[in-house]
Amino acid sequence: MAIMKPMPRPLSSSSNRNNNRFCMPSFGQALLLLLICFVYHAGSCTEQERESLLQFLSGLSNDGGLGVSWQNGTDCCTWEGITCSGNGAVVEVSLASRGLEGSILPSIGDLTGLLRLNLSHNSLSGGLPLELMSSSSMGVIDVSFNRLTGGLSELPSSTPDRPLQVLNISSNFFTGSFPSTTWERMNNLIALNASNNRFTGQMPTSFCGSAPSFAVLELSYNQFSGKIPVGLGDCSMLTLLSASHNNLTGTLPDDLFDLTSLKHLCFLRNQLEGSINGITKLKNLVTIDLGQNRLSGSIPNSIGQLKRLEKLHLAYNSMSGKLPSTLGNCRNLKNMNLGGNNFSGDLGNVNFSTLRNLQSLDLMSNNFTGTVPESIYSCRNLIALQLSNNSFHGQLSEKIRNLKCLSFVSLVDISLTNITGSLQILQNCRNLTTLLIGYNFMHETMPEDDEIYGFENLRIFSLNDCSLSGKIPHWLSKLTNLEMLSLYNNQLNGAIPDWISSLNFLFHIDISNNSLSGEIPSALVEMPMLKSDNVPPKVFELPICTGYALQYRINSAFPKVLNLGINNFTGMIPNEIGQLKALQLLNLSSNRLSGEIPESIYKLTNLQVLDLSSNNLTGTIPDALNKLNFLSAFNISNNNLEGPVPNTGQLSTFPITSFDGNPRLCGPMLARHCGLAETPFVSTKQNSHKVVSSFVFMISFGAFFGLGVLYDQILRPNSLSNLGNNKLSGVIPVEIGQLKAPLSLNLSFNNLNGAIPQSLSSLKNLMVLDLSSNHLTGAIHIGTTSPISGKQNIDKVVFAIAFGVFFGSKTTEN
Repeated sequence: MAIMKPMPRPLSSSSNRNNNRFCMPSFGQALLLLLICFVYHAGSCTEQERESLLQFLSGLSNDGGLGVSWQNGTDCCTWEGITCSGNGAVVEVSLASRGLEGSILPSIGDLTGLLRLNLSHNSLSGGLPLELMSSSSMGVIDVSFNRLTGGLSELPSSTPDRPLQVLNISSNFFTGSFPSTTWERMNNLIALNASNNRFTGQMPTSFCGSAPSFAVLELSYNQFSGKIPVGLGDCSMLTLLSASHNNLTGTLPDDLFDLTSLKHLCFLRNQLEGSINGITKLKNLVTIDLGQNRLSGSIPNSIGQLKRLEKLHLAYNSMSGKLPSTLGNCRNLKNMNLGGNNFSGDLGNVNFSTLRNLQSLDLMSNNFTGTVPESIYSCRNLIALQLSNNSFHGQLSEKIRNLKCLSFVSLVDISLTNITGSLQILQNCRNLTTLLIGYNFMHETMPEDDEIYGFENLRIFSLNDCSLSGKIPHWLSKLTNLEMLSLYNNQLNGAIPDWISSLNFLFHIDISNNSLSGEIPSALVEMPMLKSDNVPPKVFELPICTGYALQYRINSAFPKVLNLGINNFTGMIPNEIGQLKALQLLNLSSNRLSGEIPESIYKLTNLQVLDLSSNNLTGTIPDALNKLNFLSAFNISNNNLEGPVPNTGQLSTFPITSFDGNPRLCGPMLARHCGLAETPFVSTKQNSHKVVSSFVFMISFGAFFGLGVLYDQILRPNSLSNLGNNKLSGVIPVEIGQLKAPLSLNLSFNNLNGAIPQSLSSLKNLMVLDLSSNHLTGAIHIGTTSPISGKQNIDKVVFAIAFGVFFGSKTTEN
């Protein structure tokens, strides 16, 4: 590694004239000679500096290979990452992105000539040594992107002024408040980046009075609270002020508007209130990012005075009023995001045609009326357009085809009609990659194949909540770059077409809540992107566009989804579904699927959500499902499953409601003895003579089960009678006392009403009674002629649960 040395003094003019008598060497030869000369005259580092560096090395549990060159007895000026001055003093330690682990020992602060220290992007832990902050030579300290913890130490009051100019401690785990005395000694400070930590307390401003050249303050992603303190006005050279993602409250202080040098003002996602009227005094502003606060009032007419403004972000506040026509004077605007407010009026008030540099326009979720102004279509550099959730009327203009750069379009819920005409207009936007046009075209028909073409570059298509009829159209098969498809909440019918497997990049499929039918096709379980964990490089090419309803940066950040819920699919779940090992969400709920749960589902090792509820599934729960270690949501309720529910592993962590509506499931977590599950299911006709005529319950298993079934298990001697979670209604008949001495009786989680019959006192062997979560009244009579009160003993009932009806304060065991 070449050693950087200070340049020698330039030759005098007489020397230059003497050199002209010789042949001039080539520039490369001259440079080589100079470098040799520098090295020859370079001094070696001192023993003290070598020891300080070796001591720093000893504090690393992983030195990233530094030990190879950092050897005792060698010149530390030749070590990797070390730069020395001409006299051998270490002036720079640059060890960024070396995989270093361990702590930063204070010895690094003993390098009396050290000017620059860069330890960023490593895995260093522990605290930041006070010796670094108090160094008499250090001008730049960068320890960002590590795992440093603790607070920043106070410098002694007797400490003289320090030369530190740049301090970057961002992306660590620092806590506590900022020590005021430390910044009072930093009169040369120019830039401080403490973002992405856990600092608390009041936002620091004390360096404004002590550092006249202070220009950059970045405090985002911390836990600062309280009002923005007065004193920022003293930072007269401040160009960047950012404290986004904190807990700041109150209004923008008046002295903030005295910062005439300020270019970037960012307080995104705090709790700031009040108006922004004073902000137009900051004539040099390039960025205004005050989104996700509680700001009110309107955008002042004077906004047009901010001639340098490139980014205006006021989204998700409580601002209102019409947009001022003077916005058209901000001719350098590139990004304007006013979504999620209460702005109103006709957008025609603003002449967008003057905003030639506009690249992103987000006006979603406001109360704008009228038609979309034609002047928007003059913004030829527009990449992203979001107008969703407003009260526009009229049709989509054909002039949108003028926006040749347009890539992201969101026109959800703006009362569009004529889906065929709208798609034929939009298909001329040849660079379109994201199209969100749901909640329009109500009760129209999905256009046929010969009417739609284009959209070759489309990668995200959402046409949901439109109540569209028809079938899944064949023209979608031409969208060979499609990655995300959402057609949920429509009235589409027919089968899933086989061409679905030809969309090689499709990984997010949501066609739920339609009227689709047939069996789950084999083509669906052959989806390439759902079978592979590999992410093709093309998913990282998607243009960045942020919206709050749907936020698209890179598609790989979205889960791999197959959602077929709430349709009319029949048949069995194909065993080949285990091939879709990249799936993170699988929803087959509310269909008419039958057969057993395929054991191959355990191969979906990335699965986080599995919903098979409200089908006709039978058999047992495969034990192998416990191998789904990432599963966080699980629902198999309202089926005909039987047998024990695993009481260990992942499945045992889910609530009882995940298993509701399966009366033949059993196990400790359901409080049902598995003896019942071993009894064969008996139909009503074959066993009606065994049933007490008055004890007839109707059991409903959801939308696809209208059958009433009767159980004879409660008639068996010493049986465990479990009819909980079955939506039984009516009163408990008095004939229940004729049951043949069951050991337990579970009627919980139903819709039973009326009084609890006294005939329960005839059940002399009853050990467990569960009447919880019903609408019962009265008192329990068991094994005694008087009702059980809160202070009486229970002779036979060891366990009585009554969450739905509370009978006194406590019950005690005999």
